[in-house]
Amino acid sequence: MASDITKKNVTEPDGILLIDKPAGMTSHDVVWKVRKLFGTKKVGHTGTLDPMATGVLVVLLGRSAKACEYVSHDEKLYKAILRLGLTTDTEDVTGAPLSVSENIPSPAQVEEILPHFRGNILQVPPMYSALKVNGRKLCDLARAGETVEREARPVEIKELTLSPTDSPTDYELTVRCSGGTYIRTLCADIGAALGCGGVMASLRRMEAGGFSIDSCTTPDALQDMEPDSRLKLLLPVEELFSNLDAVHLPDFYRTLCRNGCEIYQSKIGTDHPTGTRVRLCDHQGHFFALGEVGEYENGTAIKAIKIFVL
Repeated sequence: MASDITKKNVTEPDGILLIDKPAGMTSHDVVWKVRKLFGTKKVGHTGTLDPMATGVLVVLLGRSAKACEYVSHDEKLYKAILRLGLTTDTEDVTGAPLSVSENIPSPAQVEEILPHFRGNILQVPPMYSALKVNGRKLCDLARAGETVEREARPVEIKELTLSPTDSPTDYELTVRCSGGTYIRTLCADIGAALGCGGVMASLRRMEAGGFSIDSCTTPDALQDMEPDSRLKLLLPVEELFSNLDAVHLPDFYRTLCRNGCEIYQSKIGTDHPTGTRVRLCDHQGHFFALGEVGEYENGTAIKAIKIFVL
């Protein structure tokens, strides 16, 4: 794809890197490793995975790192193991046990409870999470022995299916959900509804940001690659916004847009509703910015909210 990136940024790695995070590494560990291997400090990611979790971690390099707050694909797909008969302070098997029950329900009973957890539900974020209260992370408060009230938040469980395993206490869950959903809390809530308690025994993220685990590379494989091979793995930042409509601007309006001006839809023949986000491209179809439709003095107009190609 042609671009007009300035010479200053030509050699700077820029784009999307899809990592299959292994168990035992934090998301920050992955970011640190990518920074070292690509020789850049401009690295971020679009969604934290707990150290015990594995799977898709979308890592952003260069100017693409500034896209984190604008990522529009917030749907995720997980495979998890629900373990019944146990509760812990972290809602997963890494925590301190709080209760143990031998009254394990049958597969039919577990299946019967699932409809209550499909669709739009409310979740209380776990204490062991990165959410902040008064500037402090909940997990830091929890480690200090403090517990604070957390408001229930709406999340959407778009798909929730269950398969028995060889163990009578363990079930494999397939969960497609909105961003911000805690699978640990889902397991704990299912266990609570069944009356026996439940925790998350394992978690693997299969999809995130519209990207599949099949497209990911492990940190070890990345380490073994030559620098040129690593660079070839980078995807264009535009793919983060592939579900948004593209608006192609003639050179005149493209220049105005890049200079911070709003572009009235009546001038370019579009009619997107207020609040809609769009991909802004030049007349040849080359992506350069993320735009948003707003109300202005003379009608609705599109304005760039983040420029990615200088």
